[in-house]
Amino acid sequence: MLAITLCLVVVQAVGGLLSGSLALLADAGHMLTDATGVVIALIAGTLAARPATNARTLGLQRAEILAALGNAVLLAAVAVWVLAEAAGRWRDPPDVSTGLMIAVASAGALANGVCLLLLRGGQRESLNLRGAYLEVLGDLLGSVAVVVAGVVIALTGYTRRRPGIGPDRGDDPAQGMVPAAGRPRRCAAPAGVLLEATPRGVDLDQVRDHVRGVPGVVDVRDLHAWTITSGVPVLSAHIVVDQECVSSGRTGEVLDRLGQCLAGQFDVEHCTFQVEPVGHREQEAVHHR
Repeated sequence: MLAITLCLVVVQAVGGLLSGSLALLADAGHMLTDATGVVIALIAGTLAARPATNARTLGLQRAEILAALGNAVLLAAVAVWVLAEAAGRWRDPPDVSTGLMIAVASAGALANGVCLLLLRGGQRESLNLRGAYLEVLGDLLGSVAVVVAGVVIALTGYTRRRPGIGPDRGDDPAQGMVPAAGRPRRCAAPAGVLLEATPRGVDLDQVRDHVRGVPGVVDVRDLHAWTITSGVPVLSAHIVVDQECVSSGRTGEVLDRLGQCLAGQFDVEHCTFQVEPVGHREQEAVHHR
């Protein structure tokens, strides 16, 4: 995908400069962010695969999340530039060579289609790959929009006129905005991971009710759920058990049931529980929620 994308960046940039098409230059800018994003994802994937150490007990798994957030910021910067440039060209649009514009955009659509197929399998498992998949999908739609704009310009000579000047090519600035404005970046997902938000698909109220239904459990408190990296949700809680459970030594049985019920009912497999008897909270120096 990286090789295909870099070749396409060069083709679209040269084509955009020769044809005068902002839409092609916008597509080239977005494809450049794609290539940069793939490089960042490759580096992050390598770092995330390193084993854990005493200094980093979870390894560098969150390198993937930082990479996803960095890609989001990068694309946002390019999108702002494209929108600003499109606004300027809307006021004073240049002539556009539609033949070259259509040819290069068609090549871009084909390349994006190939990249989409390459990413289709892994995008369900990795936040990085999911972001790249959605970005390439946006590139594909943007390339199609550029082709449509080129066809409209070629067939109709559209559109509005500047005062005292002949017909201009107003479709190109408009379509140049499509790849920028039509691709809101998924900043929420990596930001949510970094802010340790509850993983999607995990309802803590349901988890709490489910845990309370385990025989021997009186209450659950300090319940927290967050995500280390893509596909690694974790959960921790203080489990209050009745005195009979403690005196009979059945706390291990309670732990087994808790792990089984959470792994089977919710998308959480890594759980840490602190089992404590009723009244233990009063002995804690700091009380939590």
